[in-house]
Amino acid sequence: MEILTILIPVSLFLGGVGLAAFFWALRKGQFDDPDGNAHRILRTDYDDKPKQ
Repeated sequence: MEILTILIPVSLFLGGVGLAAFFWALRKGQFDDPDGNAHRILRTDYDDKPKQ
């Protein structure tokens, strides 16, 4: 039963870290166009080489 005093705060902390990461990704625009990248890589004019 004493293990719950450790596991509950640890699980709340990990849940908070996951939630913070989700909001960070949402703010950075990671979910704006999820299908665009999948279609863009199949196009012939897609250039994956770095610009010089």
